[in-house]
Amino acid sequence: MPHIPAVSRRLVLGGALATGAVAAGVGGAQASPVAQAADAVPASVPKRRPGQKSMIDVPYDAHQTVRVGVIGLGNRGSGMAEGWSVVPGCTVTAVCDIRADRAKRTADRLVATGKSRPAEYGGSDESFAQMLKRDDIDLVYIATPWEFHYRQGKAAMSAGKHVIVELPIATELDELWDLVDTSERTRRHLMLAENCSYGRNELAMLKMAHEGLFGEITNGHGGYLHDLRELLFSDTYYTDSWRRLWHTRSTASFYAMHGLAPIAAAMDINRGDRMTVLRATATAPRGLADYRERFVPRSHPSWRETYVNGDLVTCLIDTAKGRVIRAEHDVSSPRPYSRINTLAGSRGIFEDYAGVMATSGGRIYVEPDHGGHSWRAADAYRKEFDHWLWKKIGDDAANNGGHGGMDYVLQWRTVQLMRAGLVPDIDVYDSAAWCSPVPLSVKSLAAGGRPVEIPDFTRGSWVNLRMGLDSRASDMPPVG
Repeated sequence: MPHIPAVSRRLVLGGALATGAVAAGVGGAQASPVAQAADAVPASVPKRRPGQKSMIDVPYDAHQTVRVGVIGLGNRGSGMAEGWSVVPGCTVTAVCDIRADRAKRTADRLVATGKSRPAEYGGSDESFAQMLKRDDIDLVYIATPWEFHYRQGKAAMSAGKHVIVELPIATELDELWDLVDTSERTRRHLMLAENCSYGRNELAMLKMAHEGLFGEITNGHGGYLHDLRELLFSDTYYTDSWRRLWHTRSTASFYAMHGLAPIAAAMDINRGDRMTVLRATATAPRGLADYRERFVPRSHPSWRETYVNGDLVTCLIDTAKGRVIRAEHDVSSPRPYSRINTLAGSRGIFEDYAGVMATSGGRIYVEPDHGGHSWRAADAYRKEFDHWLWKKIGDDAANNGGHGGMDYVLQWRTVQLMRAGLVPDIDVYDSAAWCSPVPLSVKSLAAGGRPVEIPDFTRGSWVNLRMGLDSRASDMPPVG
């Protein structure tokens, strides 16, 4: 059995919640002054408008049935629409895509599986606005290309709906702030659809960290390393080549959130610590042009494009407590898939995607359990620290969800939170912080890698220790 230090985060947080004392540092180390680089480009924090209030620890109103409207029915959206439909107490009431045939095709598939036919919207880029006028939608799920996320997410909240948005929720800093403010003004929750935060290894790593297995956490490493070259040049996979075209527009860390978010959660970002400064570097853009030269015919429209985004974009992020996060993005290089998922502290380290021939795929080294400078397979630790969600619905996730089941865990948990009237695991402040490296990497790279300050989207509330993905076990309310 692993050795657990005498005072873990869970014990501290449990006592704090029981007594009402939730200030960071209760029962443990005090938060250090906010770490800032002396030459960092400052970040402005706009004041709240009159009547605007924080959404931290604001629960959903309890819903007997969660009625979902889906915007965007490409590869991701159509699959997730079916996923929402099989969660207990959830129904898909409307589907929308600029291509009306996709809405019909998705509705047909839902009917074929025995579900009620959702209303169909499509045919124009304003069809989603018509769908949002419906009064039988509680949650809007958005899976359109990145450039539409901000506008559609804001419109959904303004229409009185809660929102869950695929990565990223927005690509500009002012848009992130506007989504935070819109959530606070409308009292609607907006959540990043960060399925990797619900991955089995990620949640087990979170529990290990919060139980003190790694001692004092000092650093983490996460990202999105996925060879997408074939898909990026496909004429059918990304509609109108939208994702490839982003590589012609900007040098940025477009999509590191899959690895960054689980590390941030394990470090209690926005829950006792926060990200303060970001520095970005980028390699030369070689991968896409090289792939095109070797595999894409000269008649293909991509030959009129110039790729400017670096193959590997790396962000070094400091936190207020002196921790360091390395977040990486690379979809242009030949390599096996990895989200990296590494967390280290004063007493040990966990590494995922390490090639260990074991069930979990991860490796671990913690004192005093281990010695001899030798890695161990992480299987026993994942079993010991398996999150209650995976213990409860892991079999259902394996049968109903993509990406190893974590899609279903995300959807099941979201519906459960809404039906039970609980506080979201991931809120708009987490979502904005996790997505902020997109615009901030652009700013840092444009300044030659100069550090830039990361704004405090919580406006000071980050110092309070509170629950998040490290939730307490609870049941799905009975259906019917």
